[in-house]
Amino acid sequence: MSSKPTLAVVGATGAVGTVMLDLLSTREDVWGEIRLVASARSAGRCLVVRGQEIEVLALAEEVFDGVDVAMFDVPDEVSATWAPVAAAHGAVAVDNSGAFRMDPEVPLVVPEVNPHAARVRPKGIISNPNCTTLSMIVAIGALHAEFGLAELVVASYQAASGAGQAGIDTLREQLAKVAGNRELGTRAGDVRQVVGDFGPFPAPLALNVVPWAGSLKEDGWSSEELKVRNESRKILGLPKLRVSATCVRVPVITTHSLAVHAVFEREVSAGAAQEILRDAPGVVLFDDPAVGDFPTPADVVGTDPTWVGRIRQALDEPRALDLFVCGDNLRKGAALNTAQIAELVAAELAGR
Repeated sequence: MSSKPTLAVVGATGAVGTVMLDLLSTREDVWGEIRLVASARSAGRCLVVRGQEIEVLALAEEVFDGVDVAMFDVPDEVSATWAPVAAAHGAVAVDNSGAFRMDPEVPLVVPEVNPHAARVRPKGIISNPNCTTLSMIVAIGALHAEFGLAELVVASYQAASGAGQAGIDTLREQLAKVAGNRELGTRAGDVRQVVGDFGPFPAPLALNVVPWAGSLKEDGWSSEELKVRNESRKILGLPKLRVSATCVRVPVITTHSLAVHAVFEREVSAGAAQEILRDAPGVVLFDDPAVGDFPTPADVVGTDPTWVGRIRQALDEPRALDLFVCGDNLRKGAALNTAQIAELVAAELAGR
């Protein structure tokens, strides 16, 4: 019988769950038994993890018997119901949904930034941040530790996969419809007419950018924009941090990008920031515009780190930097960070 902890992966057949199984097969093997859990319609399928076929179980209370850590890659409403069930069965629930992120009794954890927070979990639940926040917060956290963050102004460029499989399918269908038509994009409304169905987006995404992601909140802000603000505050332990975000959907399949204007408490230079980020865990510094070295989604997709470039000292503020970051929203932005949190818990359990 293995002395390693037992892991349950809830939502194993979904988009993020699929990435999670790949991570479990390629990262250090810290788990004993691995249980794959999904909805009843997916039960009975066999998926391969570390070269072994594992049958998918239907989500039910009994699947959490004897489980030490349960990772949830499911919609908010499913996590809201089932993460407490897993915790009641003695598992530590690591949740990738938005159900518990702002619960004051649930830590919001990024292992490179605030790993200590994972140990204090009165509800037995640890939350994973939103993919947009995660695409920048590892780099920002490293800079905050050195210079003290005072303010963030952020513009995101978010991939279609942030809207799930429906977002990916919609963008691919729209691209197929506009391909080869050299006249499109030259007259107002012509792209709308050709693409037809907008899918989960409020406007065409092909040949376009859409200054909206998420749902409508008070005073015209979107849910995605408020997540960047509220989650950054919680992760960094800065409840009064000034944050302003504008979230934009762009015609990219996977990998979010953000243009960040960060104001610090102390003076900062581009060179000093580069030195810090060069050695920061989970960060790749890719910053030499003279030879075309700066991160783009096409180069970052499928990789784990946060990529950072275009680092400049603000022209009118000696305490501010401007930079550009990219991160794969399905890897570090979702599955990888969840896996890293679970590994923190596994190490804690092993040390008891």
